[in-house]
Amino acid sequence: MKYALVCGAGGFIGHHLVRRLKAEGFWVRGVDLRFPRFGASEADDFVVGDLRQQGFVASVVDRHFDEIYQLAADMGGAGYIFTGEHDADVMHNSATINLNVLDAAYRRNCRRIFYSSSACMYPEYNQLDPDNPKCSEDSAYPAAPDSEYGWEKLFSERLYLAYARNHGMQVRIARYHNIFGPQGSWNDGKEKAPAAICRKIAEAFDGDAIEIWGDGRQTRSFLFIDECLEATLRLTRSNWTGPVNIGSEEMVTIDQLVDIVADIAGKTVGKRHIAGPTGVRGRNSDNRLIRERLGWAPSAPLREGLASTYAWISRQVEGQHYSVAAE
Repeated sequence: MKYALVCGAGGFIGHHLVRRLKAEGFWVRGVDLRFPRFGASEADDFVVGDLRQQGFVASVVDRHFDEIYQLAADMGGAGYIFTGEHDADVMHNSATINLNVLDAAYRRNCRRIFYSSSACMYPEYNQLDPDNPKCSEDSAYPAAPDSEYGWEKLFSERLYLAYARNHGMQVRIARYHNIFGPQGSWNDGKEKAPAAICRKIAEAFDGDAIEIWGDGRQTRSFLFIDECLEATLRLTRSNWTGPVNIGSEEMVTIDQLVDIVADIAGKTVGKRHIAGPTGVRGRNSDNRLIRERLGWAPSAPLREGLASTYAWISRQVEGQHYSVAAE
């Protein structure tokens, strides 16, 4: 039997990753500040605790793990990352977690460790044109992320690469591009654009207008969770460090994203554009390198993942309304 440790197992990606690893026959330990919000974890052992505490990290990295997945971070959607109100926490918390987890893995001789970086580390100056963003892996420098979240991700990438050079750690680094799907944040202030739009449309009546931050012409690509897990495991088990993009090249405007979800829901909705945090004007995954090195590309269109996500979020909205009515 192989052993895996998932840090951040109470979060969206971590919760799904635990399930995938269990399906492959791994013994899995999950670690997070809290249990998963939407359903019980399938981990063999789930430890609730603070990865910012060095002693706690040493207690959970207490044996040899064949694979360690470091997903834990202080993060959220645009409403959390780009307001500036959480910058100190985002940088301190995430950097401390990475310093602790990576060093504990090294001291236990757990050499293979995956780190989830983010496309937010790419320079803002290459993402000013919403129609032609540049996010190839070699465009990361000169560095100029648009948020402290992005700067911390860039620092942590360099931390992992330094441990690979100096200590022989087999690190694997992926730059995630907007991962979405069921069982993620949808109403707690940390939700990302697909979940927020699904929620707004699920709550709207036919003919209502929903609020959209910015002019709606900013562009992004979004990758469904199952695709993300497949690429993550391929990278982790390869002989290549990265960093590499894990994302979709199906770029859409935020207004187009609204239109797709509205069509899935069978509703006609208007758009009311308001001031709000939006991040860079354009971002899209460049998948040339991952296709070349790992032979991977997303296998399903954006609409398919959105249909699954909308169905799940609409059930959450209905359940919430039922609960309020019952009171």
